[in-house]
This record gives sequence, C-alpha cells and structure tokens, in this order.
Amino acid sequence: MELPWGALLLALLSVSSSSAVATLAVTAPPPAPARAPAPVTAPAPAHAPPQAQEAEGLLINGNFETAPRKVNKTLIVGRHSLPGWTLRGHVEYVSAGPQPGGMFFAVPHGVHALRLGSHASASQNVSVRPGSLYALTFAATRTCAQDEALRIAVSPSLSAPADVAVRTLYSADTADTWAWGFRASSPVAQVTFSNPGVQEDAACGPLIDAVAIKELPTPYPTKDNLIKNDGFEIGPQVFKNSSVGVLLPPKQKDVTSPLPGWIIESLKAVRYIDAAHFSVPAGQYAVELVAGRESAIAQVIRTVPNRAYNLSYVVGDAKNGCHGSMLVEAFAANVTQKVPFESTGKGGFKAASLRFVAAGVRTRVTFYSSYYHTKVTDGVSLCGPVLDQVKIVPMKL
Repeated sequence: MELPWGALLLALLSVSSSSAVATLAVTAPPPAPARAPAPVTAPAPAHAPPQAQEAEGLLINGNFETAPRKVNKTLIVGRHSLPGWTLRGHVEYVSAGPQPGGMFFAVPHGVHALRLGSHASASQNVSVRPGSLYALTFAATRTCAQDEALRIAVSPSLSAPADVAVRTLYSADTADTWAWGFRASSPVAQVTFSNPGVQEDAACGPLIDAVAIKELPTPYPTKDNLIKNDGFEIGPQVFKNSSVGVLLPPKQKDVTSPLPGWIIESLKAVRYIDAAHFSVPAGQYAVELVAGRESAIAQVIRTVPNRAYNLSYVVGDAKNGCHGSMLVEAFAANVTQKVPFESTGKGGFKAASLRFVAAGVRTRVTFYSSYYHTKVTDGVSLCGPVLDQVKIVPMKL
C-alpha cells in the first residue's frame, strides 16, 4: 500500500534529522552562514576550564609569544588581556635585549617574557589527574639589582607554595631554567606565579618565561636495585632548544620532588642535565652537583638491620667547561666515601662502590660535591661533578 505524499515527506525528514544528529555527535558543527554575525568571545575568567597544552608540555601561551590585547608601553592593561593567562597587579610584557636604564633581559625561549612587579601574579588553569605528581618547568631570573624571589603555587593541591630565590644566578649569560613539583588533588588546578616581595621600584621583580608541565610516574625499587629512579631517567620537562639544564630547587621532599624518588635536601639547587647538551654517563639524563656541599641529593631506602649492602654509582664531568679537581662524597648508614675525579672538560667518568651495614629498617643515602666549581669560560656560572647510575643491592649472606 502506498504512503500518502505527506507521510512520505515526514518520514524522509525524520531520517535526515536522525542522521544529522549522529553526525554532529562526532564532527565539528558546520560553519555559520555568511550573513550571520561573528560571535564575540569574552575573555576567559579565572575559573575558566583549562585548555589543551602546546608542544613540549607548554601551557597555553606558555612562552608568552602571543601578545596581550592591550599594552601601555610595556605594562599589560586588563586582567585577561594576555591570552591564556589571568593577571593581577603590575605585570609587564618585555622583550629580550638591552633595556632603558642599562639593564639587559635574557629571554631564553623566544623573544618575549613576563616581568612580575610587586605582589603581581600570573595564573592559568590546567587539567591534571588527582593524586598524580607533576613538575612545572619554567625559566626565571631577576631583573633588578636586589633580592628577588618567584613564588609558585598550585590550588587546589597537596603541595604548599614555595619560593625560588632567583637572586642566585647559576648561569651567567642567560636566565636559569627551574622545575618545581606538586601533587594534584582535583581534576583542575590553578597554577600561579607571583612576586611575593615589595621593592622600592614597583616595577622590579622576576622575569618568567617558557612555562611547561609534565606528569611524572612513580618509580619503585626492584629486586635488582633498592634505589628508585636510579639513573634519573624520570624527571621534569627539558626543552630541546635549552642548553642550560634544569635546576631543581633546594629542600624538596621525595613525595613532591620534581626528581621522583630523590630528596633535594641542600641549601642550593642541583642541575638536571640531558644527553643532548651534556655528557651523561648512561641513559638520557643525570644530575650535576653544582654548588659544593650546599648542593646535595638523598634517598631513603628500606633495609634489613645488620644486613650488608653494596652501593655503586658513577661520577664524571658534564663536558660544559667545568675543569679541575672534583670530589664527590657518598654517605650510607655510618660509612663515608670520597671519590676524586680530575676533570678536563671532555666528559669522562668513573665508577665507585662502597659496602655498608644497615642499622635499621630505613637507611639514608646522600651525595654531594666537596668543592665549589665555576666554568672556566666565565668564572661565574656554577658547575660541578655529575652523578649517575646509583645502585644498592644486598650482599650475599
């Protein structure tokens, strides 16, 4: 029996509508007709949902190469003027090179960076996994001849805010690159960089550039090695075009350290280096002890009381202009070992080992450099011996 024309037309429209709905569920909506006015996008508020990250883990406009919508000379006008970021206070959009007043701004990644004045801040929302450990990598340096600090905070998170003292310059010719670790507590976290200080000049404050984030897996000891992250292969984002390594701030606990498994327990930072720009004994990454006895890393391992263990490790130089007599000291239980290394800057290394007897169910293993070193090329940039391939195994009874 034939359908009436009206019923047939209704059936065809129903099928077409169902097909269109299915298509829209998996594809982008069609463009608006030419006569429709273009939508106006309002600036994203501070609580806006996070966006996808860019290459190398950079946050949205993490290298600040997308300019603000409104600038008064260098001062950014408007909280949401800088794409991807929410600003508070005196924030300047600066370019690399000589500045008025005789200053020189070193911008290591690209051309532009932010300068945070007194109590100024820049924040962005990012997507994270609750309970996971993350490392923020960023370039920072001071811009005035006074003490300056950069405060990093993530909210909400299981990690307290921390200050990085950018008054100490580890590299003489460029801004230092840093990493800071935090443990997420919700699917969305607000990352904030701020200047906690009050300077005589309200514009003075730290320069920040190239902000990236990286999720870090949790390392575990194995039956062949009680040390977690023994070769330092798990660590923060290292930029491909950066030749200065990544500084790991002092006083970092192992649960939030940007170098998982390890504690940065010293007063100064240690440097995380990569095989693309430095001499690394094995694998792709290692640690450079750049500030003598003020630059130490440690790890606490599980042991059996009165059981004997063997600690082995490798020391060398990073092939970065750090010459001279180096000395690495290792501590395990009540045993100390000093390993000398004569560096000629050619990237050599040597192996060392020591035997110790555990006194309890936990044993702390610590490494630091006995001497202070600077690069022979400038006499200012801090450097030191390289540590890699740390291993602890129980000795046969």
